[in-house]
Amino acid sequence: MELRTLRYFVAVAEELHFGRAARRLHMSQPPLSRAIKQLEAEAGAPLFVRSPAGVTLTAVGTVLLDEARALLEHADRLRERVNAAAGAAALTIGILGDSTDPGVARLAAAYRRDHPGIDIRIRETDLTDPTCGLRAGLVDVALTRAPFDVTALTVRTLRTDPVGVVLRADDPLARRDALRLAELSDRRWFQFPPGTDPLWQAYWNGGRPREGPVVRAVQECLQAVLWNGTVGLTPLGHDLPDQLAVVPLTDMPPSRVVAVWNESDTNPLIRSFTETAATAYRH
Repeated sequence: MELRTLRYFVAVAEELHFGRAARRLHMSQPPLSRAIKQLEAEAGAPLFVRSPAGVTLTAVGTVLLDEARALLEHADRLRERVNAAAGAAALTIGILGDSTDPGVARLAAAYRRDHPGIDIRIRETDLTDPTCGLRAGLVDVALTRAPFDVTALTVRTLRTDPVGVVLRADDPLARRDALRLAELSDRRWFQFPPGTDPLWQAYWNGGRPREGPVVRAVQECLQAVLWNGTVGLTPLGHDLPDQLAVVPLTDMPPSRVVAVWNESDTNPLIRSFTETAATAYRH
C-alpha cells in the first residue's frame, strides 16, 4: 500500500464523501475513486459502503483508518529523523502550470546562491489545483496564483499581473486594443473540471458561469483556442504562438502571483524561501 493512497483513504474516511475528499485533496473525483478501489482490491474487502448521500466505513475500513493514521504519522516522523541524522535539509516547492515565468528563474538562481546546502524538489502541477498539492501534503510551499480558498493557509503576494483574453490571431476581436468582459459574453470559454476550487474557477471565468471545453493544463487551454476558437483569460506578458493573440481586459482585476504554505508549518526554510521569492519577483 502506497502512502499517497493511504492519504487519499484517510481524506475520504474523514469527509465520508468522495466529492468533498476530492476537493480537500485538490484532485478530480475519478482518480480518487480508482485509487480507493485499488486499495480495496489490495485489502481484499470493501472499505466503504457507498450511497447517494456519501459513504460510511465498513468494519475493515475502520480498522484501516486507525492503522493508516498511525502509519502516516510514523512516516512523517521517520522522514524528519532521517533528514536530521543525515544533516540534510529539503524543501518541496509546488509550481502551478509551467515554470516559464522569469520570476521563477530569478528565484531559483538566488536561492541556490544563498542556500547551497538545501535539497530543492519541484512538483509542477496542472491548473486544477491552485495550491499545487499543498493541502494533500505533497509540497511545503507553492508558487501559484490567487484567488482560491485560503482556509488554514498563509499567503504572501509576490506580484500582480494585468489580465487579458487569449484569442486566435484571426479573430476579429484580436485587432482591438482593449476589451471588456461583456464583449465576450457570447463566446465559449475554457473551464476547469468539476471539483476545482470555486473561487479559482470563478476568477478565470470572469466572475460568471461559462460553457466550453474542460481543460487541465496551460497547453490544453491554448489548444482549445487554436482548434475551437474558445476564449479564456491569461496574465499579460507571456510569450504565445504566432497564431494566438492577447487583448487586455479593462474591467478584470489583476492576477496575483503568491507564495502559499500551511499556516501551522514552522519549517524555517519556508520563511527564507518566501523572503527570497519576494525579492526575485520585484525585479
